[in-house]
Amino acid sequence: MDNSQIRHTKWSDRLAFDVALTLEGSGEPMQEVMQRHRITAQDILEFNADPVFLRKVDHYRGEIRDKGMTFRMKARAQAEELLTTSWLLIHDPAVSPAVKADLIKSTVKWGDLEPKTSASTGESSGGVRITINLGNRPEDARVIEHEPFAELEGPVHDAA
Repeated sequence: MDNSQIRHTKWSDRLAFDVALTLEGSGEPMQEVMQRHRITAQDILEFNADPVFLRKVDHYRGEIRDKGMTFRMKARAQAEELLTTSWLLIHDPAVSPAVKADLIKSTVKWGDLEPKTSASTGESSGGVRITINLGNRPEDARVIEHEPFAELEGPVHDAA
């Protein structure tokens, strides 16, 4: 599968990361970065006029200065690039549904898009809370709480 022609944006987060590394003296020379990303000097001039690109590079430079080059930062940059591969595989008819399902689950997990459980949010899930105010003082209020019924085990038979 050739994905060399796919460019969803003018520049990628990986390019911004590589430029930040170069500017901080921790990366490859700029010429090598340009060759690897298949960009020209004119492209670099255009990216330097893009405020979003400049903010991204500045953000990465700050992280590199503050935290140093960490494994986590490298993994984050790789994960950004691998999303394109994941997208292509998910939409490829030759890929099995099981692989597609795993890729979708992983993307949801990495994006922190999974539903929050009641333990992590500290809130009840699906319960009802009713407050009845029986006077002007806070201690006069009554609270009635009820949790949803637990599912019954085994088959449920209709009485009718």
